[in-house]
Amino acid sequence: MLPGIDPESLEVTAEHNTLTVRAQRSATESSSSEVSYLVTERPTGTFARQLQLGAALDADRVQAEYRNGVLTLRIPVAEQAKPRRINVARSDEARMISGPTTDPD
Repeated sequence: MLPGIDPESLEVTAEHNTLTVRAQRSATESSSSEVSYLVTERPTGTFARQLQLGAALDADRVQAEYRNGVLTLRIPVAEQAKPRRINVARSDEARMISGPTTDPD
């Protein structure tokens, strides 16, 4: 969640399986210069977060959407990492393994 950030400052980049989110949150401007805050819930300034993506994820197809203070990232699974069915060749010939016979006296 990224409430209160400047949407124009939001930047999402992917490089070498590292996803980086950068944004800036400005201090709230008050119409009265006599207002001061003792505690604020949201820190101001520029910040960045980095996520390491696994090799099974496709960093080239990441989708990002920012709506109502929530950043949603969709990171698809890479095609080569998806499970796939392997066809099994079948033969109608029955094969028997035979070896030397021993006589059990």
